[in-house]
Amino acid sequence: MSGLTSLTLAQARKALANKDFTAVELTDAHLAAMEKARALNAYVLETPDRAKAMARASDARIAAGKAGPLEGIPLGIKDLFCTEGVRTTACSHILGNFVPPYESTVTAHLWRDGAVMLGKLNNDEFAMGSSNETSCFGPVVNPWRRHRTRACPSSVLQDSGSRVNPASEGSNVGASAMGGIEGAHLVPGGSSGGSAAAVAARLCLGATATDTGGSIRQPAAFTGTVGVKPTYGRCSRWGIVAFASSLDQAGPIARTVRDGAMLLRSMAGHDPKDTTSADRAVPDYEQAIGRSIKGMTIGIPKEYRLDGMPQEIEALWEKGKDWLKSAGARLVDISLPHTKYALPAYYIVAPAEASSNLARYDGVRYGLREDGRDIIDMYERTRAEGFGDEVRRRVMIGTYVLSAGYYDAYYLRAQKVRTLIKRDFETCFADGIDAVLTPATPSAAFGIGEKGGADPVEMYLNDIFTVTVNMAGLPAIAVPAGLDSQHLPLGLQVIGRPFDEETLFALGAVIEQAAGHFHPERWW
Repeated sequence: MSGLTSLTLAQARKALANKDFTAVELTDAHLAAMEKARALNAYVLETPDRAKAMARASDARIAAGKAGPLEGIPLGIKDLFCTEGVRTTACSHILGNFVPPYESTVTAHLWRDGAVMLGKLNNDEFAMGSSNETSCFGPVVNPWRRHRTRACPSSVLQDSGSRVNPASEGSNVGASAMGGIEGAHLVPGGSSGGSAAAVAARLCLGATATDTGGSIRQPAAFTGTVGVKPTYGRCSRWGIVAFASSLDQAGPIARTVRDGAMLLRSMAGHDPKDTTSADRAVPDYEQAIGRSIKGMTIGIPKEYRLDGMPQEIEALWEKGKDWLKSAGARLVDISLPHTKYALPAYYIVAPAEASSNLARYDGVRYGLREDGRDIIDMYERTRAEGFGDEVRRRVMIGTYVLSAGYYDAYYLRAQKVRTLIKRDFETCFADGIDAVLTPATPSAAFGIGEKGGADPVEMYLNDIFTVTVNMAGLPAIAVPAGLDSQHLPLGLQVIGRPFDEETLFALGAVIEQAAGHFHPERWW
């Protein structure tokens, strides 16, 4: 039954409807794959008994002709989403063995539509990180490995005929011809690294994720998967452990653009429990797959051409432009002048909101408690023991910028910059731009322990192409588009108008069809 894990979500849904196999068989295949892949550390909690029970219920509904849109589909759930009766820790020691008595709205929507929960996925602690190295459960390992070749390093990007579509071939570009695997384990990106790694390694058919400054799109690009960051408010934040409330947004990571569209349709929707939730109808995003993009105007922002940007990223961007142009889109150069301020402004706004949100973890109501001489000492000991280095760093930064004398100088100024970033996009869209095409990341995946040790800013720079989207509240999608010189995946990002995810799926499908699909060679 191992072949069942190679199916896309769309293929599995069709096969279940045709009764080619049962939901229990599909779930068992994924549970077996998870057991064999524990070295990746993608799951922090496996829930086989619950998964099998949910699969049996799905089989009963399929037999009765009452199947939902995701009936019997096994999914992984990022450990930031509260799941009733199932441990949820945000991968932080301070939450200990917290078991929520309630279900997040997003996961409730998935169970409503028949999905099956395989377990909880690893993530950076409280979603603070770009590599999934800050989790209290340890780092996630990217299923991709570096390869050294004697060939020209950019051949995959220069010649679309040299790429292989694993949907038909069953593997990535001829790894066996490239010699042995070399180099250290790689990060899968963050904070949704467990979600991206699990999807790439075929340990689930899709996964929930969250994106505060790129935490869906960057790990998707690092693992050759599709990551969808919806418009702020499209998916409810209720029941998701908060990092930065004005930036956080839930979305899916999937194997294909179509699979992402199917997942987002179920995840999205208005929620009266979330005051930031948009009261808008949710389209059938899958209908956008295959839609013509002829006549669309795609903006190419000059500010995303950075000094020292690797030639491979530039080549990938050029290839993406050629693909969209060949499909009938019109490309125009645009300017987003305040882009250069996005990263520093983000790292003021996000820590400030994190400082406020994480104040609730004090050892009094739930989670870890360290005894102290008095209540203040107990607070200090609990938070010092419970929070990891990166969380403590961001809480301290956030507390500083919100403090008297610095609030006006830092936080308010950052919010003004945020308004200008949003206005840049609004101006472009008002001028007839339908979407914006950029690279998803400034590089391919890097090694575990390779960045951020002495200089945290080095790690923060991984979000340079993604944070503008969160600051402006816009939707974006990351789609695999090629491989670098070490045959690691690279992604392109498409940014859209507010609540126009359909256009992103249409454009993403064009890129996907031209680039093909990329899967890691199994080594774990």
